[in-house]
Amino acid sequence: MNTFVIGIAGVTNGGKTTLAKNLQKRLPNCSVISQDDFFKPESEIETDKNGFLQYDVLEALNMEKMMSAISEWMENPRHSLGSTDGGNAEEIFILIIEGFLLFNYNTRVYTPPDPPGYFDGHVWPMYLKHRQEMEGLTWEIVNLDGTKSEEDLFSEVYEDLKQELAKQKCLQVTA
Repeated sequence: MNTFVIGIAGVTNGGKTTLAKNLQKRLPNCSVISQDDFFKPESEIETDKNGFLQYDVLEALNMEKMMSAISEWMENPRHSLGSTDGGNAEEIFILIIEGFLLFNYNTRVYTPPDPPGYFDGHVWPMYLKHRQEMEGLTWEIVNLDGTKSEEDLFSEVYEDLKQELAKQKCLQVTA
């Protein structure tokens, strides 16, 4: 059984979940694990000196529980799709993991807007910290242009994935 893991990271409320769910609809044998599903209860989230809950830090997440979910998927991806048959040995099972690392300062727009000082005092410094950590990794990371439309981003990612999967000769993805 072959597996292929995709990571989608970006600014909070930047479309990661939407992209992941759209890819899941088009890719066979595809599961999604969303980091948003692993936030600790609000009572366990630290507050900064300005009174803002610190959701944009790893300490706000139950990462052990998330890693357990990923490990469970890796051990039996067929189970997460509700499949009990043996399946084809050449099948590839795809896992999309999406989370909140922050990548785009200039295009962050929320309705309702962030409280004054929240972005500059908390979100942007956390972005810089996490980006520095990511730049030290040797993984192949593709940055997306957050100013493009949702449809254009989906098409770009979907085409890249089809090419990567075809290179690995693991799966024929049809449109």
